[in-house]
Amino acid sequence: MRVGLLSTTVGRLLVTVGAGLVFLTLLLAPTASAEPLPPPPDHPQRIVESLSEAVEVAPGVTHRDITTTTAAGHVMGDVVEVDLTTPGVRADLLTPGAVAARAGVKAMADGTGAVAGINGDFFDIGRTSAAAGPAVQNGRFLKAAVPQGRRAAPAVPGAEMDYVFAVGTDGVARVDRLPLRGEVRRTGIERVSYQGPRSEQVAEQDALPIVALNQFAVPVNGIGVFTSDWGDADRARTLCGSDTDRDAPCAADQVEVVVRGGAVTAVRAPGAGRLPAEETALVGREQGAVALRGLKVGDRVSVDYALVPASGVAPRMAVGGSPILRDGAPTERLDDSARAPRSGAGVTADGHRMLLVTVDGRQSDSVGATLLQFSNLLRELGLDDAVNLDGGGSSTLAYRDAGAPATTIVNDPSDPSPRLVSNGIGVYAG
Repeated sequence: MRVGLLSTTVGRLLVTVGAGLVFLTLLLAPTASAEPLPPPPDHPQRIVESLSEAVEVAPGVTHRDITTTTAAGHVMGDVVEVDLTTPGVRADLLTPGAVAARAGVKAMADGTGAVAGINGDFFDIGRTSAAAGPAVQNGRFLKAAVPQGRRAAPAVPGAEMDYVFAVGTDGVARVDRLPLRGEVRRTGIERVSYQGPRSEQVAEQDALPIVALNQFAVPVNGIGVFTSDWGDADRARTLCGSDTDRDAPCAADQVEVVVRGGAVTAVRAPGAGRLPAEETALVGREQGAVALRGLKVGDRVSVDYALVPASGVAPRMAVGGSPILRDGAPTERLDDSARAPRSGAGVTADGHRMLLVTVDGRQSDSVGATLLQFSNLLRELGLDDAVNLDGGGSSTLAYRDAGAPATTIVNDPSDPSPRLVSNGIGVYAG
């Protein structure tokens, strides 16, 4: 049974879903200046009947409950709405303190003073615990995306691994892409031949391409960069599997080159344990390992990398996710058969209003939602763009009542206890 809900229901949403149509009656809790959303032209039968008062978590941050009814049964959920234009309100990435680690959403939120938090990206569960997609915290690049074939969940059609939900340095939230660009360069030495992870790409130069950053899967033939942000997990583990099969054997040829102060200090087998903040480990497999062995202790090198936003706006925070709503419409070919607990993050067309949404599932009082149903629900809440985050047992939403010392988990996680996850989105106020 659902626990942790407010005793006074502040929002009700009745939805009947069938054959791709959504029939909706809304009672939504508004923000201070909220106006009823007009029914979009493709669903003229939708009517906003009334608005009810939202529960304020903090200035610019509110919570409401959702109740829906689908053809499959009753569904319950929660929404945290964030006005990013409110002074002092911001969003940032929640982490356990390392990329390859896990913690509860509540613990991560409470540990950083967040007033609300939701779980984030799919992750390498049962192995390194690292998230699959890019991650940016307070403007700092923590990790890049693993190869498409190594995603930790079934692919959403058309969703490449480098998609993110981001809030930029301009204070605007958006769905963006963050591909990795980087290279290792040395000067004054003989040229290096290196065939990269794609067979058609051949570099014959002093610069070696970087194709991974703190990732649980370094692409075949590739070179990855690991920093202290990775944590304690064994870096050799990231050289196992192929770009299409996570259970393929580990690379037979692998090496780690340690760089400190712009110079190579060690060439060795990939290791475990947290790297010192001043050290960077270059880890290579197959042809990437061959290329790295051209570096010797004492060689001067530069290691440069960045996550390059497709939008052109640098992210202040970003978490990996699969787009399921773009320009106010569900993305193509979304699954409409498998119901599960869901988590998502989305934004209105102006980029100023952000919603964190969970839908309970696998419960006697809540059957969950399909991806298509979840996308339609996010649209009904007034979002223009949104991503699907990790769901199932990972789906967790917490917020802190005004004046309370800690957050409370307000959705009903489907596991016996809230799952430990790799990252999340935190909301801060004041």
